[in-house]
Formats: sequence, structure tokens, C-alpha cells
Amino acid sequence: MCGRFAVTTDPALLAEKIHAINEISAATSESEAGGPNYNVAPTTTIATVVSRHDEPEDIPTRRVRLMRWGLVPPWAKAAPDGAPENKGPLLINARADKVTTSPAFRSAAKGKRCLVPMDGYYEWKPNPDTPAGKKARKTPFYLYRADGEPLFMAGLWSVWRSGQPDDPGQPLLSCTIITTDAVGELAEIHDRMPLVVTERDWDRWLNPDEPAAADLLAAPPDISGIEMREISTLVNNVRNNGPELIEPAPPHDIGQPTLL
Repeated sequence: MCGRFAVTTDPALLAEKIHAINEISAATSESEAGGPNYNVAPTTTIATVVSRHDEPEDIPTRRVRLMRWGLVPPWAKAAPDGAPENKGPLLINARADKVTTSPAFRSAAKGKRCLVPMDGYYEWKPNPDTPAGKKARKTPFYLYRADGEPLFMAGLWSVWRSGQPDDPGQPLLSCTIITTDAVGELAEIHDRMPLVVTERDWDRWLNPDEPAAADLLAAPPDISGIEMREISTLVNNVRNNGPELIEPAPPHDIGQPTLL
């Protein structure tokens, strides 16, 4: 799964790097994206990459957009305050083998796919020495590209409107990160992982005129160049946010797991 990650690249620099149109104003980026975030949690506003048309017949282009992490299906009802009803689980992840059939995701899988860029993500490994009858203790790990480049994870996105005629608010853009079976050493940490999309497949995954590529959803993820390291339990608290979260665990922390 993917429940927490780190991202430090400014959206404008990201757009320049991947040859995309930056649809995020400097003011919006500062107020909503909030700059570097070493402890991105669900419902946080994050930068995503989509591909859209300007005109119906033109070639779609990459765009960097802000979205809320936690997909809200278009058919979700509005609460009295005009926000989406907060019922059921938060849709922060979608299983690769179910995105084309699940009612919550199948519409987005047809033509609203995105990439979620990140420096790396966190996962917690259960410790086998947990006493019987006790809640499993877990050790946090940080998984990242060894060359320092961002990871781009497959995602889906949606546009939600309250449906209320007198609601002047802007449509809510939201997204989810697709997960798949973990492979290699990464499977020793957790049995699920985000679905990595390599650069050669970005445009094929994002293409709004084609359905989700079945081979990309079904193939084992490419984890070449991905490394992992044990980190401090500081990451367990979402209020902690700084570069120290991704540093190797101090010697006194290693082997001393805490509850997640």
C-alpha cells in the first residue's frame, strides 16, 4: 500500500523537468501545496501529472495540477456544508487488479489517469518478535530511487461537484494511488507497493483517449534502482515534517520498533 510519502520538488520545476504545462500558480502552490513535505498524509493537496486536450482534436499535453489525495467519486453525495460526505473508507489507494471493474474507480480508469510524483514513500514492516496477543510493532522504512530522481506512481483522478445550484465553489479534484503486489526485497517490507510507471510509459498511461493499458496494470513493477533504508520512528507522527524523517535511523533506534 501507500499511506505516506515525501515530496520536495516545486511544481514549477517539476513541470519544466518533465516538459509539462504548469497549471499551478505560484500563489496557489505556496498556499495549498505548502512547499517541501516530508510527511504527506491522506487528504493533503499534492501535485499530480495529467494529460489533457485544449481542443477536442488536438494532441493532449502533460499538465501539472494540484489534487486532494483521497479520490472522491463523481457520484458521491454532498454533505449539508457542501463538502463530500465523509462516509466509508478514504480512497487513497486502488488495487491494480480492480481499477477497471470497481464502481469507485472504473470511470476514472477509462480516461482520467494521472502520475503522482514523489521523492520516496514510507512503509512499515511488522516485527516478528511481537508478543502473542499484542498489537504488532512495526519498523518504518523509506523507499526511494538511488539516483535521487523522483518516482512516478500510477494514479487515477476525479472531478467532484456538489450538485447544488447555489454552490459557487470550485470543483474538487482528487486522486488515488494505484498499488500492486510488491516484488523482490520490497516484498519483505510489505506485500503491496505503489505501481511505478517508468518514463517510457508515462504518455501511454496518461493518454486520455485510450483505456488503461492492461499490461501496465498487470506487469510486475519495475523496481530497478529503488533502494530502502530503515528510518527513525519520528515518521510515525504525521505532525513531524522535515528532512530528518528520511535520514537513516540512529543506531539506538535500529531494532527498537514502536507502534505505528
